[in-house]
Amino acid sequence: MSRLQWIVVVSSLILFALLYFGFDTKPSQQKQIEASRELAIESTDVSILMRSAKDQLDAQTLSSIKIMEQQLELESADSLKIETFKQLSGAWYRSDQLAIAGHYAEEAANIEDSEESWSIAGTTYAICTQRSTEDKVREFCVNRAFKAFENAISINPDNVQHKVNLALVHLETQNPMTGIQMLRNLNQENPNNVLVLMTLARQAIRTNQLERASERLLKILSIESENKEAACLLADIYTQLQQTDKIQQYKSICQS
Repeated sequence: MSRLQWIVVVSSLILFALLYFGFDTKPSQQKQIEASRELAIESTDVSILMRSAKDQLDAQTLSSIKIMEQQLELESADSLKIETFKQLSGAWYRSDQLAIAGHYAEEAANIEDSEESWSIAGTTYAICTQRSTEDKVREFCVNRAFKAFENAISINPDNVQHKVNLALVHLETQNPMTGIQMLRNLNQENPNNVLVLMTLARQAIRTNQLERASERLLKILSIESENKEAACLLADIYTQLQQTDKIQQYKSICQS
């Protein structure tokens, strides 16, 4: 993988990390039954993950998490539960146990049911899909990321960020073309949206479509002439393409 492609992979992680720290035709009774079954299955999975993960924690972190778990059992007010769920999510996130961190972020979102809380849960699960090396854990995180971002979209369908994040999760599955098509559709609907253009440019770089990527980045600079990220990526692309006459032009913006 080239230096430029590494930059893009890291940038995708950063995009996720920055967010961290619809119509329904099913009868309500059917929804409740399905939700109960789903939660029962996932609760077992999370419990297994937690038992294994706790064996890897240092004594201080483990003690802190146990105190929060005990505190959670004593709390009755939703506002207090939400805060403890968020604290548990943060503790597991810092311990690099992202599936468990996502689970607690999702627990907070289930109560809070806000655009932001679902986005945080989805983002945490999305990072898990990129970093996890175990297929079962990765599959768990992918499925939960889908649902979290879909919930965020249902609350605010006009927020393009949620749709981009959902597309990025699809890119991490065995059928990445679904994500690519979603991004292309977003681009057609929002031709001047810098976030969508940048995401498409990054994906083009990852697949070594440098000319395609440069087109997207030039479009960004036509909208935001001082966009340093686009300029830096263009400078790197032209370096790889050995188009020396263009490198300095974009390096100057990049380094400004």
